Amino acid sequence: NCVVKEEEDTSELRHQEGNSTIVKEEPEPLQIKQEQENPEHQEFKEEEKNSSEDQGINGDEEQKQNEGSQKTKEQKCTADSSKQNTAKRTHRAEKRFSCTICGKSCNKTSILKRHMRTHTGEKPFTCATCGKDYSDKCSLLYHMRIHTGEKPYLCETCEKRFRTRSNLTRHMRSHTGEKPFSCTTCRKRYSQRSALTYHMKTHTGEKPFSCTTCKKSYTQRSGLSYHMTTHTGKRPFSCMTCEKWFISRCNLVRHMRTHTKEKPFSCATCGKRFTTNYSLTLHTRGHTGEKPFSCIACGKSFGHKSILRIHMRTHTGEKPFSCITCGKRFSHRSLLTIHTRSHTGEKPFTCVTCERSFRDRSLLTIHMRSHTGEKPFPCTACGKSFSHKTILNRHMRTHTGEKPFTCVTCGKSFSGRNGFTLHIRSHTGDKPFSCTTCGKRYYERSGLAYHMRTHTDEKPFVCATCKKGFRTRSVLTRHMRTHTGEKPYSCSTCGRSFNHKSVLICHVRTHTGEKPFPCTTCEKRFSSGGNLSRHMRTHTGEMR
Repeated sequence: NCVVKEEEDTSELRHQEGNSTIVKEEPEPLQIKQEQENPEHQEFKEEEKNSSEDQGINGDEEQKQNEGSQKTKEQKCTADSSKQNTAKRTHRAEKRFSCTICGKSCNKTSILKRHMRTHTGEKPFTCATCGKDYSDKCSLLYHMRIHTGEKPYLCETCEKRFRTRSNLTRHMRSHTGEKPFSCTTCRKRYSQRSALTYHMKTHTGEKPFSCTTCKKSYTQRSGLSYHMTTHTGKRPFSCMTCEKWFISRCNLVRHMRTHTKEKPFSCATCGKRFTTNYSLTLHTRGHTGEKPFSCIACGKSFGHKSILRIHMRTHTGEKPFSCITCGKRFSHRSLLTIHTRSHTGEKPFTCVTCERSFRDRSLLTIHMRSHTGEKPFPCTACGKSFSHKTILNRHMRTHTGEKPFTCVTCGKSFSGRNGFTLHIRSHTGDKPFSCTTCGKRYYERSGLAYHMRTHTDEKPFVCATCKKGFRTRSVLTRHMRTHTGEKPYSCSTCGRSFNHKSVLICHVRTHTGEKPFPCTTCEKRFSSGGNLSRHMRTHTGEMR
């Protein structure tokens, strides 16, 4: 074994020392470890050696003056012999310790012993704080800095500190933009070797880390470790501020920034700062327009893999997130979160102008445009602008005539999903929205909201001209036309114009003869609901 080999080399060296009195004056090779571990002692020894050599030279000069040239020749011969023996010993000392398992050679016993631990698994250095074991003292020292908080390596650019020099070196690349590691397949470059290794697996499809419970595989050990917590429920990293627990240390570090408000990642283009490098990467692609992730089904490109993954569900129909209350399934976690608020009644997003609350931030954004008047989505056909893209899409169908939603019961088609959904309820009789005051039920939420204002007498929509209030925006819009004189709805038969679509529909029936409103008493038919209501009073005797 290794120990025997070392002892044999040592005994051989001692035998050589016994045959040469000059060699004894040199330091023994087994002291190399001591000198290596104590650099200050090594420097002191070298200074002491140099001093003694200087004294020896001075002594030789005195002897040259007092003694003959014959004695000088003998000393020179002895010195030459000493140098030759020292050179031979130095050559023999190089890589004289070999590992019997893998054959690796080491020039010091300490290095060989450290190497042997890679075979034996021995970890003799233990952390006194947490009990974690390490195979070498250097790794233990790095680990101890986690407990002590010591970070001796300082970035001179942003003054961030690091526990190890290698971490500082990697960090510096975030400032310099250096990416020294290149993929041989697609030439993509990375700032860290580990990132390149991870990327290479996207080419090979290799997933070497498997879950022993459910057999799911991962490209990285960290991915497997994170997945295992779904089985064990273990969250070992705790926030000392709010006592929240996390699966990984990096998640804890990110969370801590919500308390410290630290945003260490800065955009080089606009200066905007971010709490995570991931957020900065996504933001930067907004400047560069880079969309490296493409859908293999439709070719659409995305700025990040997670967005592509969500998009793919529109092709596969996958809905992995289910509501525990009603069982409804969703393609994305955020959609489930928003839906869950319909059960809990939670509305965390509040308008600072009118204090109206919303379940979703996007709904608040759309609502704010009702105050600001912003309409960022213009129609390319008629120039009309809209506050939301879905409203624009619905409007575009008035130009194209497209009605993609068809009722399977009566065959009627609709341009918008909302109109289609309301129509279906006319067949099923479903009225899912009920008034908590009087119990009256409605087909749609907006109908209930409008009805509730009859109890509260709320009129949130105010005319800017005469300050008159209205319960709905549509009524306000109709009212505004009395001021502007606008009549946007024209009859295609006689050219007559009207200020509201419902009035136009009733007028068109005078041309077609259509009378869709029958009297249930005498079966007489009428062209409008208003005319039917007036007729019904002739049966009931009701006076208005």
